[in-house]
Amino acid sequence: MSKEKYEKQFMELCLNIKYYRNKKGLTQAQLAERINISPQQISRIESINCPGSTSIYTLFAIAEALEIEVAQLFTTHS
Repeated sequence: MSKEKYEKQFMELCLNIKYYRNKKGLTQAQLAERINISPQQISRIESINCPGSTSIYTLFAIAEALEIEVAQLFTTHS
């Protein structure tokens, strides 16, 4: 399984997290505090150039903190 195969979806996920965080009026530090991770980790998660991965547990925590369904993180919005 190649990373490139999912690159577009990963970029959309990163952008969606940032979009919903901003829509909720939260800073990276505030979101990080709500889910008990570092602001640097939120910054890495939102970075479309980040080569790492994010655990599903972190994604569920982010969605809960943003008061959205986790599926919304994977859905392109207009």
